[in-house]
Amino acid sequence: MYWEKFSHKKIKEIVFQALKNNLDYRTEDVLGLPATYLDPEVFYQDAPFLNDAPYMQTMVANPNHIGCHTLGEAEPAFLGTQAIERELIDLCASQIFSAEPESYDGYVASGGTEANIESLWVHRNLFIRKYEARLDEIGVVYSQDTHYSIPKGVNLLGLKSIILSVDDDNRSIQFEEMKLAVTNAKTQGVKYFILIMNMSTTMFGSVDDVNQAMEVMNALEAEYCIHVDGAYGGFIYPFTRTEISLTFQNPKVNSFSLDAHKLVQSPYGTGICLLRKGLIQYALTEEAQYVKGKDYTLVGSRSGANAIAVWMILRTYGSEGWKAKILKLIERTDRLCENLDERRIRYFRNPAMNIVTIKAEDVPDQLAKQFLLVPDTHEGEPQWFKIVVMEHVSQGKIDKFLLAWDDWKQSHSL
Repeated sequence: MYWEKFSHKKIKEIVFQALKNNLDYRTEDVLGLPATYLDPEVFYQDAPFLNDAPYMQTMVANPNHIGCHTLGEAEPAFLGTQAIERELIDLCASQIFSAEPESYDGYVASGGTEANIESLWVHRNLFIRKYEARLDEIGVVYSQDTHYSIPKGVNLLGLKSIILSVDDDNRSIQFEEMKLAVTNAKTQGVKYFILIMNMSTTMFGSVDDVNQAMEVMNALEAEYCIHVDGAYGGFIYPFTRTEISLTFQNPKVNSFSLDAHKLVQSPYGTGICLLRKGLIQYALTEEAQYVKGKDYTLVGSRSGANAIAVWMILRTYGSEGWKAKILKLIERTDRLCENLDERRIRYFRNPAMNIVTIKAEDVPDQLAKQFLLVPDTHEGEPQWFKIVVMEHVSQGKIDKFLLAWDDWKQSHSL
């Protein structure tokens, strides 16, 4: 896992050259494109700071990255910035998830939700076109802790949910129950399965055991493929574990979702969808005849500036700098857990992640509200509250929470 760290000067040179390789609405005879640069009455284009701000300059230029640029043909008006998006997709697929060269496709989506639904859509169509499957013959297998975007996609695509229970304490899938659930689905006519494996659930930071899940599916002789929801954990878990099975080296793993607008701290609207080469064709929209290369994405038109933002951040750190940043968050999370242990506060935490989910019984409501702890439900009584140790969660803020908890505990012990 390696990618080079670039200086600000080099990043600026690359982005500005990419913008030169794009069309310029201001100087070229562009009549047919239904878009233009940002409105100069509001976003004036001669601001001096733009000369040193490649991301903001790209925002003003407003490139449209419609389509999937790892496939070759694309809108020629924005070839410069599309090349940077391709490099970003390559970095994520090959350096983070161990894909072989040219063995993947992908694009910068609007978020992890879109990336998850895109993958479900691709796999649904694969089963329909390759195996002539009916909708009621396709099941999506996922744990109860899985992000809501999966049942949302299941609903949109007319598929069948097969929801797996997890252990309340360690949040792991109950594999004996998984055998029963998949077996029952097969008896009800489900022949093809999309298995969702979480690389960090949103509420708990738990990571599904793909090897055990595959053992179950293989033993049942199920026809299945795997999508990895790495929307939260994809930019952290591979950097805190030296050996993982959730990579493209696993032949059953077909796709990943990522969210750069979480840990990477990029603007919202910077999810990433990664697919094994040859699969994205199942999302081809033939009717997009006016788009060069047509469209394979769920959202269609996309801001090229969002792709530039993620590329800039990862290139500013380089792989070694990024790993150091992640380990710093893990160390801060370790320290939080040590303090919780001292106070006998019950919690779940995957040691490779920066999410700590505390039993609601151990946190008074006023502290949960004061520190904006996120509950597992806003309807009824929550069972859990979570702390996510992000960049803004300083040691001072953590200490302030712990001291407030100590004061509460002392006042209730009198």
